[in-house]
Amino acid sequence: MINRRHLLGLGAVTALALVTGCTGGAGSDDAGTAGDFSGDVKGNITVLTNRTDLVNTKFKEYAAAFEAKYPGTKVTFEGVTNYEEDVTTQLGSGDYGDVLMIPSVVALDQYPQFFEPLGATEELKAKYRFIDPGVHEGKGYGLSLGGIAKGFVVNKRVFAQAGVTAPPKTPEEFLTALKAVADKTDAVPYYTNYKDGWPLSEWNNHRVVLGDLQINEKFPTDPQPWRAGKIQYISDGLLFDIVNQKLNEEDPLTTNWEGSKPMLGTGKSASMLLGSWAVPQVQEAAKTAGADPADIAFWPFPYQTGGKFHAAIDGDKLAAVSKSSQNKATARAFLEWFVTESGFAVDQQAIPPAIDQELPQGLKDFTATGVELLEVPPATGNAGKEDEIIKESEIDLKGDIYRQKLVDIARGAAGGTKDSYFADLDKRWSAAQAQVMK
Repeated sequence: MINRRHLLGLGAVTALALVTGCTGGAGSDDAGTAGDFSGDVKGNITVLTNRTDLVNTKFKEYAAAFEAKYPGTKVTFEGVTNYEEDVTTQLGSGDYGDVLMIPSVVALDQYPQFFEPLGATEELKAKYRFIDPGVHEGKGYGLSLGGIAKGFVVNKRVFAQAGVTAPPKTPEEFLTALKAVADKTDAVPYYTNYKDGWPLSEWNNHRVVLGDLQINEKFPTDPQPWRAGKIQYISDGLLFDIVNQKLNEEDPLTTNWEGSKPMLGTGKSASMLLGSWAVPQVQEAAKTAGADPADIAFWPFPYQTGGKFHAAIDGDKLAAVSKSSQNKATARAFLEWFVTESGFAVDQQAIPPAIDQELPQGLKDFTATGVELLEVPPATGNAGKEDEIIKESEIDLKGDIYRQKLVDIARGAAGGTKDSYFADLDKRWSAAQAQVMK
């Protein structure tokens, strides 16, 4: 699924178990030393990717550019359609290319078994964004190929027709803007993508609007995140109010992700909560339909702290050098070149992983709205606690099931109110939180 946020990475995760000890020549756990990348940059390497749509087009251009810089090298992109399952199997055999995206099923403590450490964490952080997810015992094992910001993809032409020319600053202002779209245009103000489900999980990506870089550390300590003024009340409450006030599509049960892109691109709908990765896809849909791609913009979540918008940014899947590679010098050179020189991130309108590189124009426009981009570190002292509470409470905070029920309640298809549903969520979360954090 390349329609979602991932650039070279994976749009869906297959639930597989990677058997510990399944090395097949992949090497042993040796996280205490840096990878050996000595030798000349020459010879052949294979790069595994699930972006089968780019293997015979753009990726050929990237390969040619690298080979021109390093004469005597040859880069072959190997497209893998069923990436998670097939590459996980390849890891067990020891034959998994020279550079690859790290499959989601590989546990962090297994990284040293399959991938070469790229350097000390702080050294990598001095040059690259989005290093934290690949850090194990002080070593970084992967580089992100680009990052995304979180916010609303909007058709600014439709909003302008409704008299709205700047991003709303509060949930109330956003609802007023959607009402203006409903009253003054023929567009659907907001499109939930309820039926596909996964877009509803995007509503979980906005706790950074509080401007607190320690929010991931603090979140598991809060027994009632759906209380008024708390982050889940702010975000889920806005979704509830949008649907409850009939500012979304008429029948959420018939939504369609692929169809939603040309709808937004042509102005048949006005907004969707997604990541910045979706902007070029909606712009392409607009272009294909004969509409103006420039109508599509990216707005921050309508909430300000200290008079400023805040938006979370994070990286795509991490790319790594294979432990079993027979040409690690060239593999490392290619990985660093791809991240810093290929232009891939800009081509995808993504945040460049290299700290010293400028944002693409679309994200420059986003920051021009006054939003501060924040890369929020993962929890350390409370690492894993949030996931434990999610499991214990059976509230899929990072998923879509409980938000589908929220939409059902809001549209009158299930019993309850916003207050009663949030009280129930808090009760279940609080009970689980007490067990996990005791």
